[in-house]
Amino acid sequence: MCGIAAIHSPDGDIATECSGAGAEGMLDRLAHRGPDDKGVRTVGGHSWLGHRRLSIVDLDGGHQPLGGTGDSDWSLVCNGEIYNHQALRQELPAETFGSSSDSAAALALLRTDGPGGLHRLRGMWALCAAAPDGRFVAARDSIGIKPLYWARTETAVHFASELRAFAPEVQRHAEIFPPGCWWTPDDGLHRFADGVPERTQAPDWDGVPRQEVERATYESVADSVRRHLMADVEVGVFLSGGLDSSVVAAVAAEVYARQGRRLKTFAVGTPDSPDLSAAREAAAFLGTEHYEAVLEADALTAVVDHVVACVESFDASLIRSAVPNWFLSELASRHVKAVLTGEGADELFAGYGYYHEQHAAPEDLDAELRRTVESLHGLNLQRCDRVTMAHGLEARVPFLDRGVIAHAMSLPAGMKMLEEDGMEKGHLRRAFTGRLPEHLLWRRKEQFGTGSGAQGVLSPLGDDRITADEFAAALAQDGAPQLRSKEELGYYRIFREALPGVRPDAVLTRFATA
Repeated sequence: MCGIAAIHSPDGDIATECSGAGAEGMLDRLAHRGPDDKGVRTVGGHSWLGHRRLSIVDLDGGHQPLGGTGDSDWSLVCNGEIYNHQALRQELPAETFGSSSDSAAALALLRTDGPGGLHRLRGMWALCAAAPDGRFVAARDSIGIKPLYWARTETAVHFASELRAFAPEVQRHAEIFPPGCWWTPDDGLHRFADGVPERTQAPDWDGVPRQEVERATYESVADSVRRHLMADVEVGVFLSGGLDSSVVAAVAAEVYARQGRRLKTFAVGTPDSPDLSAAREAAAFLGTEHYEAVLEADALTAVVDHVVACVESFDASLIRSAVPNWFLSELASRHVKAVLTGEGADELFAGYGYYHEQHAAPEDLDAELRRTVESLHGLNLQRCDRVTMAHGLEARVPFLDRGVIAHAMSLPAGMKMLEEDGMEKGHLRRAFTGRLPEHLLWRRKEQFGTGSGAQGVLSPLGDDRITADEFAAALAQDGAPQLRSKEELGYYRIFREALPGVRPDAVLTRFATA
């Protein structure tokens, strides 16, 4: 997990583009993403690459930029984790890798197949690579788990892991780099994968006994959790006591127990929040080494400005969950360098109430699930990435493994409908029967901002600080985004101060349920 920055000058004037604090300033503003190491390289006359490293895999040999060993060789910076790098080492020439780093798999594919080979990477990643002859490529994983933005000015194309990395005069050009795409100066933007794989090779579940389908779901999720534990450092789990994080913790705890290790889990909440008590019980059942932080109202409100600037969004639903996540990340970063989370399960298994209220028809539900999965990169994944990386912590999302997505989206919509008692995600709950206490397995869903107690503290902030006339005036301003509440107006003002040049319409994704 890292921060990357890059500049490509089509006219071959990279020295001018990098002059002053331009290039180094971008990297300095990403220092929180990579406290362990820093690397920069000017590649020919066209490109500059920068990297801030949080060491997770190949601790001694993973310095970046990678490559650049010859006059025509690729140099590469990569943010994220590539979970099939060992498998790719069995398929590609050994000399194309150059190090034990998982990111070397991306370099090997570029060396052998060019950008067209990047679809073979499995994991969460964003990368930029350049060669001395002027070749350049930027690319991002199919879901957009790892962030990447680009800003196309009249003289250059800038890339960075966060909006704040861009200089103010460049920010107005900033846009989200689309997931599942690569870009080169010669070929432009090319889509290599959709966020949700096509169902052409999906199994037909008609007539298959329910228990067999549930077993397949368990195996798909469990296999992904096991692979997401790949690291040369200890990996923990964010544990809210809800279904999604609890099933991840259940699999991870079993893997660590077999290795003679004890999994670390982490929870936060206000003094009487339901998440804290449920997380304690789940941790005790699983035998984890559990840590928690009790949040007071004053502490929650004190960090709001910093969290909005960090998350680079003003969506109220996102900020309400980001604030407790900020403290959760701070807690976990004292004990581990990487954590697993339950992000994505609600979107794959229809965990939100509005799915069933507004999209009850099976074909309509399938379409809405696909839409929300493919929107995650600008919502929950953005929040998850920013608040963890602000504390030098890597977040991994096993539910959003490409294999889990393909399996979940192959299930008939009827398997994702509400239970008779109105409970959501019944199929996923049954898939993990016996691996958690029944009352925790069937605990009703609460949004993290609600379950942690943060929403009750943050939601009234708008009413306390902004009058109805101020809100009406803000809505009437030309070019103002659609603001949903006085609370959100407060966040928007913080956002504008932190990122004065950014155009909200170019970078903001909204929750359909807000």
